[in-house]
Order: sequence, then C-alpha cells, then structure tokens
Amino acid sequence: MLNKRISLIALGMLSATQAMANDQAEAKGFVEDSSLKVLLRNAYINRDYKDGNPDKSEWGQAAIGTFSSGFTQGTVGVGVDAFGLYALNLERSEDRSGAQGIDFFKKGNSGNPANDLSKGGAAVKFRLSSTTLTYGDQMPELPVLNYDNSRLLPESYTGTLITSKEIKGLVLNAGRFTAESRKSAEGRDSGGLKSINVLGGSYQFTEQFKAAVYASDVEDVLKKQYVNANYVFPIDKDQSLTLDFNGYRTKLDNSYVRENGITGDDNKIWSLAATFATGPHSFTLAHQRSTGDSNLGYAYGGYQRDQNRVGDGGNTIYLANSYWSDFNAEDERSWQLGYGLDFSTFGVPGLSYNFAYVRGDNITTSTSEGGTEREIFNQFKYVVQSGPAKDLSVKLRSSILRVSQKSSEYNVSGNEVRVVVDYPINIF
Repeated sequence: MLNKRISLIALGMLSATQAMANDQAEAKGFVEDSSLKVLLRNAYINRDYKDGNPDKSEWGQAAIGTFSSGFTQGTVGVGVDAFGLYALNLERSEDRSGAQGIDFFKKGNSGNPANDLSKGGAAVKFRLSSTTLTYGDQMPELPVLNYDNSRLLPESYTGTLITSKEIKGLVLNAGRFTAESRKSAEGRDSGGLKSINVLGGSYQFTEQFKAAVYASDVEDVLKKQYVNANYVFPIDKDQSLTLDFNGYRTKLDNSYVRENGITGDDNKIWSLAATFATGPHSFTLAHQRSTGDSNLGYAYGGYQRDQNRVGDGGNTIYLANSYWSDFNAEDERSWQLGYGLDFSTFGVPGLSYNFAYVRGDNITTSTSEGGTEREIFNQFKYVVQSGPAKDLSVKLRSSILRVSQKSSEYNVSGNEVRVVVDYPINIF
C-alpha cells in the first residue's frame, strides 16, 4: 500500500503545474556547479563498562571524499553524486573491538576486526523544476531513515529518493531503498534489508512554526510513523523559547515478532523539549515517554535482523533524550536538564559546551518492572575560525551511565569517552 502511495505522490511531484519555484531554471551546468570535498576524520571511542563487562574501544583514521556535480541546463537537468570512503584501523584489538554501539570495524569470521576498509558509491540525479529524483547510493537524512555519521565512516543506502520543493516552505520526500551499507563493513546489503519505503514532508507555516509528518515501511519488519512540531517564541533581541515535539509510532510485523521471540508488536514514544536561549546561554527541560507492549521499546537502526535490528539508519531517533543511552526501553519515562554555552561572547569564537543530565524510570524487562537509568553528558567542541586549519573541529565528549539491576537486561552501566577530529577540505 505504501509503495502505491509513493508512486502516486511521485507522479504528483513531477507533474506539478505552474510551479512556484524553479531551481532548474538557475542551473549553471554539470561542471560549473560541481564540488569535490574531502573530510579527514580521526575518531576514538572508549567504553569502560561496569558490573564485570569487558571494556571496549576502537580508534581509526578515515578519509571521506564526496563529489557532487551540477545539473545540465535545459528542462530536465542531469547530474551525478559520488563518494569514496577509506578507514584505517589504528587499534586492531580483537578483545576491545566489537561493541554494538561503537562499530568502527566489523569483526570477520576469525574474530579479528578489519585492518582497513574501503568502499564507494554513486548516484545519478534528475531535476525538473524544483523536484529532484536521485537513484543509486545515497545518505538519506529523514526522520524515518537517517544514516549514521556519528562514528568513523558513514552508513549509506541504495535506492531512489524524490525530493520536491515546488512550493516555498514545503519539502516533500518519497523513496524506496533496497540495500544498506554498514558503516564498519565493505559492500552493500550488509544487514539483510529487503526494502524500506519512505514518504512524508515538512512545512514552514510561519517564521516561527514548522511541522513534519513521515512514514516508513521496512519490508517484513515494521511500519513506522513520525510527527514533529517546532515553535520558536521570540522574547527579546537575544532571547527565545523553543518548544520541540517529536513522536514515533511503530508497529512490528507479526512474522518478525514470531521469528525473533519478541513480546508485543507496538511502541509509541514521544519527547517534548523546551529550550530557553538568552545570549550565549541555553537551558533545556525535556520529557520523553515510551509506551506500548513491545519489549524492544523503540526499535531503530542496526543490521542483523536475527538480533532484533531494524535497518532504518543509526540516526533515526529524532528524540530529545538520546545520548549514549536512548532512554527508549519498554514503558520508560525520562526527564532531562540541559545547558549550553557559546564561548564567542567571552572572546573564544568557535568554542561551545553542552551538558545534560537525564534520568529514566519505570523500565520494564522480561524479568522485572520499575527499573531506572541515569546519564551525565558533557561535550566540548571547538571549530578553528581562520588560517590554514580553518573549519577543523575537535569534539570531546563524555558520558557517565548508570543502570539499575532491574534494567540490566535492557542496558549496561559504564563510562564513555569520545574524541573526534574533523578536517574538511574543499578541493573545488
């Protein structure tokens, strides 16, 4: 059914009459609008697990090259996007690698992580007016299909995506993807994804108010719907209050539930965050709640279906309380107090700091109820503002996560440290 809806909306996008926007009319040419960029990334994650669990860490150096052509001139523009990825394992420890939440280098049959990995992809794109159809290898950024770029190498997906911006403020998306490329492995279809259909859009109603609705259907796994509403209340020249609501409803397929021994098939999860910004300071208060009968809680991302993973992208969690823990267990309720500081006001442009304390309770597992967890999150980030290293960024992040015994089936306690250095280079 969703596949038919995608076909219908795609026809509507491509046959829009009297379009209010026409990006193709401004096309300068295939070469003239082309760009080639290289991102050099050095990333390290260390997890000091508690309760007798072995510590895990991975460290790697990556080069991420992306090429994006312009569109040829004419009624229908044609272009090409491509990427090439390479990562070198700087730790190569059989004992310390292999944590699900790190996953820089996938372990092989021998039990050893790869020494390095390389892969690439390309897509062809067509543009009519302000509607673009892209077919091939892509890195989608949608609330129901969002590739993970928060580790060493990014995930990617193979398929078709239509994006329409014919009406000012309105963005529509429809797509179908039939393979995924794991961030820690070479090749495509590394997770057994049969297909995922996505459909939805966002609309900027006013300068202050924006909303979005999306849906996805992962074949033989689940159907998911997402809704967002974001409102910014301007208070003074440098003061504002932002309210951000995000919610997902997930329905697992009955066959997937039976095959994987899952209890229940339904989950609803939502978060509401209020952020007061004043000058260089921001203060956040957020609440997040998970309900439903599925013992998976909110399911997203991952690769192996036999490990209760979904395959819809490692960043498909547009929720307020997602740090090391996602606070997404069955029946979990969580609260966040957050703080942010921009040091540019104090003479250090490019330096920022973020803090969050999140506490979750009411966690249900197969053996207990009323479990709790809490996390203290800290992050410093600095972006070089000028000179030869302009735009180089250094991010230092730490989390202290403590999980009660009642919640040990769902999560694990530990201390996490992440260091990520990104150096973007514009070739042309």
